Amino acid sequence: MKKFLFGLTLLLGFSITAQQNNFHKVKTESGILVGVNEGLVTSFKGIPFAAPPVGDYRWRAPQPVIPWKGERDASNYGPNCAQSGWGGSPGTIVDGSSEDCLYLNIWKPSNISKQSKLPVMVWIHGGGFVGGSGSGPGIAGNEFAKKDVILITINYRLGRLGHFAFPALSAEHPEEHKGSYAYMDQIAALKWVQKNVEAFGGDSNNVTIFGFSAGGVSVHSLMTIPDAKGLFHKGISQSGGGRDGVLTGRPIREENADSFYTVSAETIGINFAKKHGIEGTDAAALAKLRALSVEEIVDGGQETNGVGGPRIYSGPILDGTLVVETAESAYNAGRQAKIPLIIGSNSAEIGGPFVSTSKTKEELFSLFGDFIEEVKTAYDPDGTNEFTEVITKFNSDWVWGEPGRFTARAFTNENQATYVYHFGFVPDPLKERMPFGAGHGSEVGYVFNNLNARWGNPETTPEDKKVAEMMNAYWVNFAKTGNPNGEDLPEWPVFIAEENEILDIERDGSTIGKPDPRKARLDVIEKSLNSRHKIQARGI
Repeated sequence: MKKFLFGLTLLLGFSITAQQNNFHKVKTESGILVGVNEGLVTSFKGIPFAAPPVGDYRWRAPQPVIPWKGERDASNYGPNCAQSGWGGSPGTIVDGSSEDCLYLNIWKPSNISKQSKLPVMVWIHGGGFVGGSGSGPGIAGNEFAKKDVILITINYRLGRLGHFAFPALSAEHPEEHKGSYAYMDQIAALKWVQKNVEAFGGDSNNVTIFGFSAGGVSVHSLMTIPDAKGLFHKGISQSGGGRDGVLTGRPIREENADSFYTVSAETIGINFAKKHGIEGTDAAALAKLRALSVEEIVDGGQETNGVGGPRIYSGPILDGTLVVETAESAYNAGRQAKIPLIIGSNSAEIGGPFVSTSKTKEELFSLFGDFIEEVKTAYDPDGTNEFTEVITKFNSDWVWGEPGRFTARAFTNENQATYVYHFGFVPDPLKERMPFGAGHGSEVGYVFNNLNARWGNPETTPEDKKVAEMMNAYWVNFAKTGNPNGEDLPEWPVFIAEENEILDIERDGSTIGKPDPRKARLDVIEKSLNSRHKIQARGI
C-alpha cells in the first residue's frame, strides 16, 4: 500500500509539474488568457494592450485595456489596423482590418515555468506606416520560441489614424500627447510587456525591440523618444535608415516648418478636412472628422487630394512633447538610449521617393555637384555599369546604407556595442528576378526562419535553410546576451568606425566579417550630405 501511495504521489507530482511547464492559461493584469499548445510552442494571439481607439478615442493617446471576466480565448489573431492595401480604392479597407486593432501576439516555449525569465523580443512590422500588421505566418514566432525566446508581435495605428494633427485636436486634452498615435501605440504595447510578460515566463529586464522598414524607423524613434526610456534594453533596425527623411517627423505647426518639410502636419489635417467638406478648425469641425467612417479616414491611402493637389497625409509628426527631435538630431548629440544595437540593410533595396526619378547615370551623377568625379568612380568606375544597377545601388546606399553607418558611428561614439550587417543573399529561384541583390524586406523570412511563408513562395533550397538558421541564431543570441556571435556561426565583428567591419551576407550566401565593401560609395554620399551641396527630397 505504501508503495502504491508513493507511486501515486510521484505520478501526481509529475502531472502537476507537467501542467506548470506546459501552461497555456496565463493571468494578466486584465484577465485570464487561454492560448494554444502546439507541442514545443504555445501561442497567445489577439491580446488587447489598449482600449479600442474608436469613437471619442479616435486620435487619442491609447486608453487602458478594458478588463474581462472569466477566460479569454487567445487562439486567433485580432484584426489588423485599418488600411487600404496597396492600390486600394477610396471608400474601402482591406478585409480583416479595422479601427479596433490594438492587439499583440505572443509565442513562448511550452516547457517553461513562470519563473524562467527568458529574453523577450518585440517585433514592429513595416509597411511605410500605412500598411502591414503584427500577424501572419511570415512573422510567427515559433522558431524564436524553440530557442528559448519569448517573441511578441504588435499592431499600431496606420495612415491618418496613426499620424494626424488638427488645431482643435491639439487644443483638447492638454495632458495627452498629440500627433503620432502609432508611436504612442508602440509605447503602450511595450508598457504592457513590462507589466505582463513575466507571467508568460519572460524577463521584463531583457527586452529587445526589432523591426524592418517603418518598423526599423520606429526603432530609431523609440530609442530617442523620452517616454520610451527604460521599456527595452536592445534594438535592431532592419532597413530603417537613421538620418532625417520623409518618415522621421514633420513639424506639427506651420511656424515650425522648415526647408525640408514645406507644410506642417496641422495644415495637412486642415486639407484633409476640406476634402470632406469640413470647414473651420474648431471643436465642431473635429467632431465632424470623428464622425467620418473609418473608410473615409483611410480614404484609399491617398496622400494628396488628387494628382498635384494639397497634401492630406502627414506621416510621423514632430510634436515637441512625445517626439521631441529626430533620430539624426539625437544621434548627433549622443542623446539616444544607451543600449546595444544591430543595424543593417539589403543590397538592392530600391524604392523611396528620393532621387529615383533620375533617368540616366549622367542625371544622377550631376546631383553631386563638386563630387561628380568621385561618385562616378564609386558607382561606375569604368563607365560600363547599367543605369538600372547604378540607381538600385545608389538608392539602397543613400536611403538605408549610409544612414545605417552614420547611426552605427553615433552608437560607438557612446561606447555602445554595435553590429552592422549587409544582406545580399538571393536564392537560386529568384536570381533572375533580382539581378542586383536582395530587395527590401528580403531578410525578414530568414530572420524569422519562416521560409515557407515568403512572398511568392519560392522553392526552399539548402542554401536558404542555412542562411535562415544562421540569421535566426544571430538574432536570438543578441536578444540573450547583447552579442550576436555564437558557436558554429561566422564571426560577426563589433563595429569600430576606424576599421569599418561589418557582417557581409553575400549573394551566394557566403558570410564573412570584413571591411564594408561599400565604403567608397557611402563616403561620397556622406560628403554630399555634409557639404553645402545636399541631395534632398523636395515638395513633401
